[in-house]
Amino acid sequence: MPKRSAGILMYQHDGGALRLLLVHPGGPFWAKKDAGAWSIPKGEYGDGENALACAKREFAEELGRAPEGEFRELGEVTQRGGKRVTAWAVEGAFDVEALLSNTFELEWPPKSGRRQSFPEVDRAAWFAVGEARKKILPAQADFIDRLVALVGRQSR
Repeated sequence: MPKRSAGILMYQHDGGALRLLLVHPGGPFWAKKDAGAWSIPKGEYGDGENALACAKREFAEELGRAPEGEFRELGEVTQRGGKRVTAWAVEGAFDVEALLSNTFELEWPPKSGRRQSFPEVDRAAWFAVGEARKKILPAQADFIDRLVALVGRQSR
């Protein structure tokens, strides 16, 4: 059975333009990747777990603050590795300078015997729709299109 994740795409209207909050994954593998590497805040959930509750928890763990507002379903996408991601949109505000991500440990460099701690998310940023499409993981770009259709506005 493929892994499942749930996440939240936060958005805001900035002078009439739609802006989207994306996160950049932490750790050495992603350090030098930019275009096509950003994501919505998300995380895995198991059988019997409520997907929206998971999405809210993961947002709080990755950004340091729980999301609030009216959550609107954006459906599901399947990423290249087979992981299925379900997402919700919520209008809100988040100060990217206040980012406080949880961490994970990894043996780094590989086979060195040394374990290092890395933030799960090393950056968060607000992007206009066109820029967000370039930054986000390709499979998750469908969430942007669905959000634009949902809110009825688009900014380039």
